[in-house]
Amino acid sequence: MQITSFLYYFLFVCLCFDFAQNQPNENPRRQRRRMSYRRSRKGSSAYRRPNRLLQLKTSATVTVVPIIPLINIDDGITEIFDSLIGLGGHESSYSVLPGKKGHCTANGMMMYDKAVWSPKPCITCLCSKGKVICDETTCLPLTCHRTVIPEGECCPVCSDIVLNISLDDTPEISGASPEPNDPSDPVLLQPLHIQTEMDELFRQEKEKFKGREKKIHKKDNKKTKEKKSQEEKKRHDHEAHQKVEEELRREEERRRAYEKEELQIEKEEEEKRKENKHPEQERKQQKSEEEEDEHILRGDVFRIPLRFPIPEPPAETPPLPTGCSNSDTTVSCINAKLTQIPPITDPELTSLELEGNSITSIPDEAFNGIPNLERLDLGKNNITSPGIGPQAFKILKKLKRLYMDGNALVHIPPELPSTLEELKINENHLHAIDEDSLQELKNLVTLELEGNKLSEANVSPLAFRPLKSLSYLRLGRNKFRTIPQGLPTSIQELYLENNQIEEISEICFNHTSNINIIVLKHNQLEESRIAPLAWINQENLESIDLSYNKLYHVPSYLPKSLLHLVLIGNQIERIPGYVFGHMKPGLEYLYLSFNKLNNDGIDPLSFYGAYRTLRELFLDHNELKFVPFGITDMKALTFLRLNNNKIRTVPTERICQSTVKDDNVDDDSDEEEEEGEVEDSRLEHLHLENNYINTRDLSPYAFSCIRSYSSVVLKPQKIK
Repeated sequence: MQITSFLYYFLFVCLCFDFAQNQPNENPRRQRRRMSYRRSRKGSSAYRRPNRLLQLKTSATVTVVPIIPLINIDDGITEIFDSLIGLGGHESSYSVLPGKKGHCTANGMMMYDKAVWSPKPCITCLCSKGKVICDETTCLPLTCHRTVIPEGECCPVCSDIVLNISLDDTPEISGASPEPNDPSDPVLLQPLHIQTEMDELFRQEKEKFKGREKKIHKKDNKKTKEKKSQEEKKRHDHEAHQKVEEELRREEERRRAYEKEELQIEKEEEEKRKENKHPEQERKQQKSEEEEDEHILRGDVFRIPLRFPIPEPPAETPPLPTGCSNSDTTVSCINAKLTQIPPITDPELTSLELEGNSITSIPDEAFNGIPNLERLDLGKNNITSPGIGPQAFKILKKLKRLYMDGNALVHIPPELPSTLEELKINENHLHAIDEDSLQELKNLVTLELEGNKLSEANVSPLAFRPLKSLSYLRLGRNKFRTIPQGLPTSIQELYLENNQIEEISEICFNHTSNINIIVLKHNQLEESRIAPLAWINQENLESIDLSYNKLYHVPSYLPKSLLHLVLIGNQIERIPGYVFGHMKPGLEYLYLSFNKLNNDGIDPLSFYGAYRTLRELFLDHNELKFVPFGITDMKALTFLRLNNNKIRTVPTERICQSTVKDDNVDDDSDEEEEEGEVEDSRLEHLHLENNYINTRDLSPYAFSCIRSYSSVVLKPQKIK
């Protein structure tokens, strides 16, 4: 009996021990399920939203479903609210019916413990031991361009992502991943009609999404079709353009092949004649040439055509500023109130006019869009030397004409293009030209630097040496006292008016053998300060202008080749004899207006050497009392001005020679003399107004050599 009792006791202890051992194993198992559930949540979407506002009313016979499945439209992963898991530090038991304790009141309704409902959209509440715990849906910001909030949802989604979602592929609802044989699995314990209700909700949700998806697909299909039609049209145009280019290229290759073959045949025939090749070799070579011809001719058919890159469409040119106009290859912005050079991008532009604006600087990139510019006018602006970038003009490889008159430059701009042929920097503040200022301008033909502050002290003797092609140089309105040194040998025209030049030395024009015109008017020259050998040996110097200087008589030792001499506005009182005698072929134009000439300062020898060549003689505005001697000997004279003098009478033979018939001379000799009269005088214009001539006392033969009396100007005359 004792043995039997002991055996029962032993079995009871074993059962208790086994029960105690199985009880702690249950918690790790549930803990593992909880961890698995949390891991699945970490891999899901970054935000959560309820699929439908779900309110579940519980009764004494119905078990509340604690896990609310949510469909994530973004990536199709099922999620579960955090607030429904592990509340209060323990997991609720769904295997027992809820009791009366722990009820919650919401909106006048009694909610049992663990009941779930949505008082407002996007908010889900839970009754936990008499306390209401609510969870609000949170939405994270999206990075897509277009967003859409689906019907019944809380958070926006990318519209392009919605299009790609298929609700048929929605994964099965996953939660805590319960083991299939777990007796505490709430999904296995939930009633059948609750599961049916949830399936119905899923089905309705699928139908709604499918309807919205169809509408969006229709809109996108329409847009896609329009886009495809446009792309198809562009593609057809591009293919047609490519075909035309391909045909032209083939035609050009075919033509070149023909020309090349003809040249090759000619060369080979010439070589055959020289080498006298064997007939058999000639036939083989001819056959190979025919095969090569066939290959060339058929190359367009059998060879794969080259793929040319599709040319990119030209970039849109920014509109021109207000006040600018465009004509062919010229842009004109004259007086357009610009403060900077406008950004123009036109490689075909060759002329740009920016005169009369308020531009102050020229940056290095100012002309990057117009590299083929040939003419640039920047006159009458406020450009300063520091405002010009060191590389501003370097990109203009084709620039030929640059005008910068009327600015505030103190130095010649640096790095000017070597293609420059004409440079004008008049009316600035230039005060120095060093030996590097005009470097590389070997093609420069015209240089104008008038109206500056230049003098022989600040212009280097080597400044003009690089100008190998210079022929036209203007240095007027500066502060030169002597002729600048180092003038290039190519110089042909030199303008130095309105300076302070006092003398002309013997070495001034030693290296200017091609000089043709010298203008020295409005200076301080005297005849004694002009060296005898200054220009007498110049062979091409034809014109000298010495107007408005301090000359008292016509200078001696003038160039032998001189044709045109201007001495207006001096104080000349005398024309020395033989002063023009050494000139060959002879002086043609002599202007002595506004001087102090009287009859004592002019004699027949004054015009010696110019009688047969002088065409125009201006002696107006002097102090002559009668017509000078020697006018009748000027056989080539066509224009004579004697107005504004003190002449009182015009003798018959002083301007025109009169011939008196002699009875002893036969008629033939008379005819010869008359013919000689017609050929002797060529005078066409005569001015005698503003003198003291009494026109009634004039002889009818005084102007008989002048072909038209309308060319003789006698009125008005001064009153005695």
